[in-house]
Amino acid sequence: MPIWKRNLIVCWFGMFVTGVGMSQIAPILPLYIKQLGVNNPSSIAQFSGIAFGITYIISAIFSPIWGQAADKYGRKPMLLRASLGMAVVVGCMGFAHNVYVLIGLRILQGTITGYSTACTTLIATQTDKEHAGMALGTLSTANIAGSLLGPMIGGFVAEHWGLRDSFFITGALLFIAFIATLLFVQESFVREHKQAAGIKEIWRSIPEKSLTISMFVTFFVLTVALYSVEPIITVYITQLSGHTGHIALLAGITFSASGLANILAAPGLGKLSDKIGAQKVILAALIAAGVVFIPQAFVQNPWQLMVLRFLFGLAAAGLIPSVNILVKKITPSELTGRIFGFNMSAGYLGAFAGALLGGQVAAWFGMKYVFFITSALLLANAAWVYFTVYKKLNSSAAIGSLGKIKLINGREEDGI
Repeated sequence: MPIWKRNLIVCWFGMFVTGVGMSQIAPILPLYIKQLGVNNPSSIAQFSGIAFGITYIISAIFSPIWGQAADKYGRKPMLLRASLGMAVVVGCMGFAHNVYVLIGLRILQGTITGYSTACTTLIATQTDKEHAGMALGTLSTANIAGSLLGPMIGGFVAEHWGLRDSFFITGALLFIAFIATLLFVQESFVREHKQAAGIKEIWRSIPEKSLTISMFVTFFVLTVALYSVEPIITVYITQLSGHTGHIALLAGITFSASGLANILAAPGLGKLSDKIGAQKVILAALIAAGVVFIPQAFVQNPWQLMVLRFLFGLAAAGLIPSVNILVKKITPSELTGRIFGFNMSAGYLGAFAGALLGGQVAAWFGMKYVFFITSALLLANAAWVYFTVYKKLNSSAAIGSLGKIKLINGREEDGI
C-alpha cells in the first residue's frame, strides 16, 4: 500500500474519532450534569451551554498555535500529542465528581486539540498531486461525519451502557487512534531551525490574501449551516411526528443524514475539484446548499426532512475538500500548517456560532426562520465567492502560489 494511502486511512479514523469525542457529549450533557448534582433546570441549561460551547471556543484559539507547531516540529508529533491527550482527558470526564471539573476538562480538551489540523496538513503535503483531491475529499468526511454522528453515538452508548461509559469508550477509541498513528503513519519532514514567523509576517507571505479570507469565511459559513439546526432538531421532529415515540432516534438519524451523505459524496467531489477547478465546485455547492435549506422549513413529516438533510449533506460534501484544495494551492508549503490551523479555527467558531444562531433565531422568530436565515447566509456567501474567487480565477486563470502556479481548466501547470 502506498504511504499516502496508509496515512489517509489512519488519519481518517483518528479524525472521525476526534469528531465523535468533540460532539458525543451533546445529547447526554444535561443528563450528566444532573447526575453530577445540579438539579435546577435553568442551571442545567446554563452549565450545558457553557460545557458544550467552551471546547469549540478554546479550540479556535489554539488551532493556529498547534498548526505553527506542526510546521516547525512535524505533523506526526502533533498527531501523537493530540490523540493521546484527548484519550486521557475524555476518559477522565467519566470520573468527574462535579460540574466544575467537567467544564475544566472540556477547556483542557479544547486546549490540546489539533489532530484535525495536523491530519489535513499531513495529507495535503505528503500526497502526490494526482491523488491530492481524492485524499483531501476523503479526509474531509471524517471530522464532519464524526461531529454529526457523535451525538447519536453518545446517546446510544449512554442509553445502553451508562453516561460515564460513553466517555470511557470514546477515550479508548482515541487511544487506539494514538497507537495506530504511532505505528503506521509515516512522514518525511525536515525541520527548519529558524524562528517561527509572527502573524504579520505570515500575512505578508500569503500570495493571495483575498482568496484565503474567502476560504476562511466559506468554511465558517458551512459549519454554521451544519450546526444551526442542532438546538432545534429534536423539537422540530416532535412537531412533525405528532407523537412521542422514538423521537430521540428520529432526531439522531435526521441530524446524521447530512454526515452520511458527506461520507458518500466528498471523495468524488474532491476528484471533480481537481478535474474542473475547485472554485467551480465551491460556487455550485454553496448555491445548492442554500436552495436545499429553504424547503426544510415546509416539510410535513420527519422523513421529508431526512431526505432534504441528506441532499444538503451531498452539497456540503463539495465544499470542504474544495476549500482545502484551494487553500493548499495558494499557500506556501512552509505556512501550510498555520493556514490550515486558521481555517480549522474558522470551523470551530462556525460550530459554536451555528448552535448559538439556531437557538436564538428559533426563540425569537420561530424554528422555520432558522432554515430561511441559514439559506440566506449560504446564498450570500455564494455571491461573495462568485465575485472574489470564481470570476478572479476564471478571468486570470492564475493563482500566485509558490513558484507561480497556473490554474487552467482546473489543472495545475508550471507558470512561465
